[in-house]
Amino acid sequence: MIISDIFWSASLEELKNGYIHEKDSFICLLCGERIEKGIVYPFENRMYEAERYMRIHIESTHQSVFEYLLGMDKKLTGLTEHQMNLLALFYQGKSDKEIQKDLGIGSASTIRHHRFALKEKERQAKTFLALMELLREKDEYAPAFVPVHKTATMVDERYNITQDEQEQIVKKYFAEGKLTKFPQREKQKLVVLREISTHLETNYQYDEHALNQILRGFYEDYVLIRRYLVDYGFLDRKSDGSSYWLRK
Repeated sequence: MIISDIFWSASLEELKNGYIHEKDSFICLLCGERIEKGIVYPFENRMYEAERYMRIHIESTHQSVFEYLLGMDKKLTGLTEHQMNLLALFYQGKSDKEIQKDLGIGSASTIRHHRFALKEKERQAKTFLALMELLREKDEYAPAFVPVHKTATMVDERYNITQDEQEQIVKKYFAEGKLTKFPQREKQKLVVLREISTHLETNYQYDEHALNQILRGFYEDYVLIRRYLVDYGFLDRKSDGSSYWLRK
């Protein structure tokens, strides 16, 4: 299971922690880092058991779960730019008066109004989650949707893909592990690129030649595939194109 699938299937408590427990390890929901249980890990001249080390990993690599979640695409958080700015300032522990001064808007009472609006959004979110949980128990015809990858650059209707649709598209466009042709429809492109990305290693940087060799194994126009993997948010790269890696 890829990290986006694990992320979206995590419980609220697991999302707050930023990691999940498995039988033999802890997995970071933000990047997929796996910390094996039963091993003591060194960090800054001290030794830590696995779960504590996972928390250190999150702090040192991602700053905090809050900041990571806040930095996700607006279509995934449901927040406006203004709301994200406010949440960031609230998280920093600033007073309403300080925030009003930083943002240069209204008055302290204006900030209190925004706090109330965010609390209302929280209540709505809880109600909606409860409704969806109850619906899941009754809606036997609900299709299983493919989770949106967390690094998606633009979330829209092309991500409306069920598990069955994904399997059909993969079967249609791949033969013996190779791409027979590159699709024109956006939804099909997304499935094809997602499938290819699962064959790339996480936490590894490819130079351009090495990446080209791997992509050429899937399709002769490897430059096209490489460009779309970057455009769709599966890959990131250095500005000079010398290094590529899977986005987390």
